[in-house]
Amino acid sequence: MDPLLLVLLGGAALLAVVVRNYLAGRHLRKIRGPPAPSWLMGHNEVLNAQMEVGKLQREWMKEYGLVWRLKTCFNGDALEIADPKALQYIFHKSGYHFSKGPIARQFSREIAGPGILFAEGQDHSRIRKIMNPAFTASQLRSFLPLFRHSAQKARSGHLTALAQKWKEQLQSGSEGGAQRINVTAWLARCTLDVIGEVGFDVQCGALDDSLNPVMHAYKNMFADAIPFPSRLTVLFRHLWKYIPMPLLDYVQYVPTKEHIRFRRTLKVINEFARDLIKEKTEAVLAGKHENKKDIMSILVKANASENPKSRLSDKEMISQMATFLLAGHETTANSMTWMLYELARHPDYQSKMREEVRAIRARVAERGDSEFSVTDLDSMTYVLAAMKEVLRLHPIVYGLIREATRDDVLPLSAPLTTSTGEVVDEIPIPKGTPCNVSIWAYNRLPQIWGPDADEFNPNRWIEHEKLGQTYVGVTSNLMTFSAGLQACIGWRFSIIEMQAILVELIEQFEFTIPEDKPTIISFPAGLVAPLVLEDMKAGPQMPLMVSLVQ
Repeated sequence: MDPLLLVLLGGAALLAVVVRNYLAGRHLRKIRGPPAPSWLMGHNEVLNAQMEVGKLQREWMKEYGLVWRLKTCFNGDALEIADPKALQYIFHKSGYHFSKGPIARQFSREIAGPGILFAEGQDHSRIRKIMNPAFTASQLRSFLPLFRHSAQKARSGHLTALAQKWKEQLQSGSEGGAQRINVTAWLARCTLDVIGEVGFDVQCGALDDSLNPVMHAYKNMFADAIPFPSRLTVLFRHLWKYIPMPLLDYVQYVPTKEHIRFRRTLKVINEFARDLIKEKTEAVLAGKHENKKDIMSILVKANASENPKSRLSDKEMISQMATFLLAGHETTANSMTWMLYELARHPDYQSKMREEVRAIRARVAERGDSEFSVTDLDSMTYVLAAMKEVLRLHPIVYGLIREATRDDVLPLSAPLTTSTGEVVDEIPIPKGTPCNVSIWAYNRLPQIWGPDADEFNPNRWIEHEKLGQTYVGVTSNLMTFSAGLQACIGWRFSIIEMQAILVELIEQFEFTIPEDKPTIISFPAGLVAPLVLEDMKAGPQMPLMVSLVQ
């Protein structure tokens, strides 16, 4: 074929693509948003410089509505979304047509391996199907005694649990009174012990040993690796969409702070997991450990019974363990941290919760039992309301990234006024459009949660059976655990774990704000990290005054 003809055909094809993309994005370009500070970097540097979660989103939502346009690198267009109807469409109605995108997937793979956080489409469905038996309601109820043991007392003599540790520390003080305690560190150790027993039937001993290798590997991982990426790093990540996913795996060997930290952490977790999974698999195949109820044993059994073509590979099994360890202790510990902070700020509500726990404790004693059942925990109205309010106000995962895999149309619950003055109730978007889902903004919409949406007010959950007209999240209309096909599979696990730990702590301890009133900020580090503004170099911490209940 004539070379000139080849050049002309190639040029025509390229022109057709450019024209097609320009026409497909014409509606997107009309959506209003903040002016971009840079053609090269878009809004990336402004967003990455944020010191507190939601500060910019609050301003932009007030100015532009529940969906606004942002600029990516090289003047690309993206949407940031808090509109309930648009989120319902993305997560519930469109199946897998809004993918996680290469940046989110690659970070998931580096943090936890090629498991459920990384998987898409049929692979995600296959992994979730095998994992489901470990997260049924009846199975989760059976975990309650283990949650309680880690919060309250030891299951065996050498393990001392959180409440006992705090009692010993308080009683060893000169006056036996209140002491300043960094509750974040202690809660992370407690929840790691919980996930060790419930997830894998092993005792991590994190509450006894602050140098536990898994604990040490995860400590401050997100705060150390995620914030303040360099300009070169941001530009490099923008190009990941042009790299095939198998090749993108080698990005982990780029010698930057985040890749080095993630690689070291995952190496520790994989070494911890490999032998344990091998042992459990051999036991299941040999017909041993039939009565084991930990998550990994259930997962191994479910995997062994699957069609060989759909079974999880060894890498995928190890990845599930890394996912359990991360999600089962890091996120729950952070949520509990913010819970104790809000209760310290609202002593009257803290007292109400304590009275409720005591009343139900008396009821339990009257029937001849010594411990709360799941039904007892679910009957604690004030406790549940406070938990829902903290999950709403302080979502640990404050945003998600999705990418349209086809030309699509986003429906809106609240009409938008475009840059041309047109009022629209839907947005046509072209294939490849990045959709930044602001969980933080959605969870604070006055349209759903009321005019005091930025305030801690658990009574909203007591006064109203249902909040919001368009249902989005997996529980209580919250987006905290994501939604739809890719929602957090362990959300019920997290709720019961929080209930068990919170009830034990609030019954025995009183929490107040220290006299120097440190300024606590919600630092965006992949996950929300509590930092003391006056002592940011110390890393994530939540200092509270803790005393024994009289």
